[in-house]
Amino acid sequence: MTDAATGTRALDRATDLVATVVHADEPMSFADLQDASGLAKSTTSRLLTALERSGLLERDASGSYVAGRLFWLYAARHDPWEELVRLARPVMEQIGEDTGETVHLSVCRGERVVQVAQVDSTFLLGTRDWTDIEVPMHCSALGKVFLAWDAVEPPEGELEQATPATITDRAALRRDGVRSRERGWALTNEELEIGLSGLAVPVFGIHGDVVASLGISGPTPRLEDRLDELGHRLLDQSTALSTLLRGTSPSRNPHRDPRTQEVVA
Repeated sequence: MTDAATGTRALDRATDLVATVVHADEPMSFADLQDASGLAKSTTSRLLTALERSGLLERDASGSYVAGRLFWLYAARHDPWEELVRLARPVMEQIGEDTGETVHLSVCRGERVVQVAQVDSTFLLGTRDWTDIEVPMHCSALGKVFLAWDAVEPPEGELEQATPATITDRAALRRDGVRSRERGWALTNEELEIGLSGLAVPVFGIHGDVVASLGISGPTPRLEDRLDELGHRLLDQSTALSTLLRGTSPSRNPHRDPRTQEVVA
């Protein structure tokens, strides 16, 4: 075997070890990594030592392996949502191509729900650019996702009434959240602006928590007869995005049912 081939093989083995640690739900011991990789003990030890020196892996207080300082350095130097937006962009563009409607991605920043990415409608009559614009969470489908899946608490005090259709009663808002979880997506029907409707679904992170909401908005007459179709389409795409965030293959990884938050094979 040539030196180049030997070097490539070693690199492949090392990257597999890093990927195994990063994808794991908890720190991995040396024995766990050796079993997972199928490598000889001496080879595993040599590769792990090199990965520790490079900062790609490190050991915790118990001696188990976790992602190294280079991962945290990268995260600290970049917008925490930049990677989420990068991974979500192809999914959003596919939804936009399939539906023609405006597609949104929102996250929680503290107690606020903020849109971080948007794909514009292909129709002449679409919606405005909502990126970085804060709206009351109980008025938007994107915000209702975080409320329904208990990612945030409703704002204190009286709920703002943006339109006559806005839900301002807290008990009614809770009931609306229950309905959202039962069907898998949240809806708003002219609750933020007259003539504007939307629906959104949760995106789950590696620990099963809601890290984002993915939604569609458009003129009410264009959406009202397509809500089930659009809701199921969004669920399919959010499952794909959640899988990407976990860094595993959709064909080999279970997905999380947004209606129950249980893992489904």
